[in-house]
Amino acid sequence: MAENSILTSTTGRTSLADSSIFDSKVTEISKENLLIESTSYVEEEMPQIETRVILVQEAGKQEELIKALKDIKVGFVKMESVEEFEGLDSPEFENVFVVTDFQDSVFNDLYKADCRVIGPPIVLNCSQKGEPLPFSCRPLYCTSMMNLVLCFTGFRKKEELVRLVTLVHHMGGVIRKDFNSKVTHLVANCTQGEKFRVAVSLGTPIMKPEWIYKAWERRNEQDFCAAVDDFRNEFKVPPFQDCILSFLGFSDEEKTNMEEMTEMQGGKYLPLGDERCTHLVVEENIVKDLPFEPSKKLYVVKQEWFWGSIQMDARAGETMYLYEKANTPELKKSVSMLSLNTPNSNRKRRRLKETLAQLSRETDVSPFPPRKRPSAEHSLSIGSLLDISNTPESSINYGDTPKSCTKSSKNSTPVPSKQSARWQVAKELYQTESNYVNILATIIQLFQVPLEEEGQRGGRILAPEEIKTIFGSIPDIFDVHTKIKDDLEDLIVNWDDSKSIGDIFLKYSKDLVKTYPPFVNFFEMSKETIIKCEKQKPRFHAFLKINQAKPECGRQSLVELLIRPVQRLPSVALLLNDLKKHTADENPDKSTLEKAIGSLKEVMMHINEDKRKTEAQKQIFDVVYEVDGCPANLLSSHRSLIQRVETISLGEHPCDRGEQVTLFLFSDCLEIARKRHKVIGTFRSPHGQTRPPASLKHIHLMPLSQIKKVLDIRETEDCHNAFALLVRPPTEQANVLLSFQMTSDELPKENWLKMLCRHVANTICKADAENLIYTADPESFEVNTKDMDSTLSRASRAIKKTSKKVTRAFSFSKTPKRALRRALMTSHGSVEGRSPSSNDKHVMSRLSSTSSLAGIPSPSLVSLPSFFERRSHTLSRSTTHLI
Repeated sequence: MAENSILTSTTGRTSLADSSIFDSKVTEISKENLLIESTSYVEEEMPQIETRVILVQEAGKQEELIKALKDIKVGFVKMESVEEFEGLDSPEFENVFVVTDFQDSVFNDLYKADCRVIGPPIVLNCSQKGEPLPFSCRPLYCTSMMNLVLCFTGFRKKEELVRLVTLVHHMGGVIRKDFNSKVTHLVANCTQGEKFRVAVSLGTPIMKPEWIYKAWERRNEQDFCAAVDDFRNEFKVPPFQDCILSFLGFSDEEKTNMEEMTEMQGGKYLPLGDERCTHLVVEENIVKDLPFEPSKKLYVVKQEWFWGSIQMDARAGETMYLYEKANTPELKKSVSMLSLNTPNSNRKRRRLKETLAQLSRETDVSPFPPRKRPSAEHSLSIGSLLDISNTPESSINYGDTPKSCTKSSKNSTPVPSKQSARWQVAKELYQTESNYVNILATIIQLFQVPLEEEGQRGGRILAPEEIKTIFGSIPDIFDVHTKIKDDLEDLIVNWDDSKSIGDIFLKYSKDLVKTYPPFVNFFEMSKETIIKCEKQKPRFHAFLKINQAKPECGRQSLVELLIRPVQRLPSVALLLNDLKKHTADENPDKSTLEKAIGSLKEVMMHINEDKRKTEAQKQIFDVVYEVDGCPANLLSSHRSLIQRVETISLGEHPCDRGEQVTLFLFSDCLEIARKRHKVIGTFRSPHGQTRPPASLKHIHLMPLSQIKKVLDIRETEDCHNAFALLVRPPTEQANVLLSFQMTSDELPKENWLKMLCRHVANTICKADAENLIYTADPESFEVNTKDMDSTLSRASRAIKKTSKKVTRAFSFSKTPKRALRRALMTSHGSVEGRSPSSNDKHVMSRLSSTSSLAGIPSPSLVSLPSFFERRSHTLSRSTTHLI
């Protein structure tokens, strides 16, 4: 093939597809030069040769090049044509030519003359790093592929291969003819051949030819590197390139999913039996015989080949996954290339088989009974840990287990001559504990450890932060229960009715309190992370599919396995209660079991309380992320979110009438936010997770102690679902009236107002919360909701808002209206608790008339009925704008 041939360029010089020999000669010459220089003090002094840069044509017009050469203190001259070269040639100088175009005639002439040629990016890069100009026997335009070693396969056109090799050399890369461990990238034109297979087995990135062409297009970018993941991943050869797949034995839903994955991974699919298909993917657990005789060119493979190729991000070897009929005597046992075990996996599998056989003899409990697997939607609701439900446990012992689980179980459990009820319950407790430990070992060994391993084929499947979120404190839980299992095992082996089982759980109660809350509290987040990553990352989806099909998992998903720690402590509490019932009163373990059960309940209560606090803190964080400009002091350990209410502003405070306002009631404060008119950008957390843009804008964070009265506005034809708050900000001399209309019917207004008053009373340490709420007529406060949601009303509000902005922009008033009102209120404002004087009424009437002349209603002066003394008196309250 062309990939194994020596390439000859059109200029007559040899361009080697394998440049290793050429590179070694350059290295030897360099060593000889060093040896000569080291002995130069003996010989007569050699004449010094100075490096001189010659800027050819367009290069001489670039000021940044000239500046860069001055920075590295290298002399230079300019040259317009090749004819000038004879006049510049001198034995005193080593000329380095800077050419901007490596394809024009001037470059070809310099290349034929065996001149040293570099590109402008080389000069700029040396200036940036403060390094001398590099020596290269080949023309070197940039360093985009410096330190990369490439090998080619599958190219039949010699001209294309010569072009690619030349570009790689121009970017500083090295070419190898034969594939070896030093090759960093394989450039493949097809997915066949020995080089491709070796690259897949070694995990070497396999690239499309377009990778080189696109890298050359970006040759003038100063800090660009062709090996960076973001750029390289765009041009990796997909697993199913050149493959046409069909599927047999899968459900319609599974088949649709696999067809979508096929297209995502660069392949195509056709109906079953189409002659153009290259692969037939078979569900080997269902299909016992093929419906037709496959052709010799058709690969009939198990589904593990399909998911394994996606996980490796490369086409797996078909011979390892060939489908064979179940009744074939020569049934081949395929060894997965994705095996997560060490090279002695056969020994581990044999040990696993023996352990499974032993466990099947020891226990009467089937680890995974033959029943329909429950839906994840119904089985994953945590609820309260005190809702105790017993679930079947697993008795799978998966290979080697980490840390304390390396201790092997006893070969047999001695059975007393007369099996008491207490013995039976203790045996069941040990069996379920052993099953639970093995499930945790399966989670760690089959899922967590492989995901954390470095050097995975195709790179990391998940980010470290995602792995930590999914598995949390599972290893710590595993260590604690391994110790419990070992203690129970010793007790069962040396059984005596007087032995105390309660002491074992009392011994590890503190460890249980320490290890369980971090996992249980964030289980929902763990589950959501798994679902999100499975949808967004095909390799993780394939990883889960492969492991779920293995016998160690009992065909259960990772989410279904991870719920076991949530269920385990309630299950243990049930068994200890049962054990206590079958323990005689004179047995010392009776009281110990009661203490152990109480200790477990305390652990579960602590977990529930800790979970409640964690969820409350998470809700506050969600509010901070949703509200743009939300004060940081909202985050507090003693604060919790009580209720969220969607409203519309009915006055001009806290924002314009008709604005959508969201009220967040916390245990000691009220966050007021309005809907943002423009939502721009997204929030990215330090762990790389992207949040949606903030949809609300912060207006005011008000302590509940500032709320003096809660007004329940009566229902009328023009006023529906309205309420108001009378507040006194510390910076104001008068009360402020905030009026709202509730827009959601999920929470009745009566319930909302009672809830608000109760928390206000708790904040100000008052027992009579009902005295904070009053019922009032809407006419008394000029509150109405008429046409609030109509299109005409919304248009008029928008016009009014625009006119306000224009009025402010063209206002020539030296004294703002707001400042004038505040001055009048300061000098003539009424004092809480007394009726207004005649002078006060006169000033108020003048202010009201001034406002009417201005053409807008005055929000700074509202007549409120006096609820503080007698209803017959009227107390004039001035309202000011919230700061």
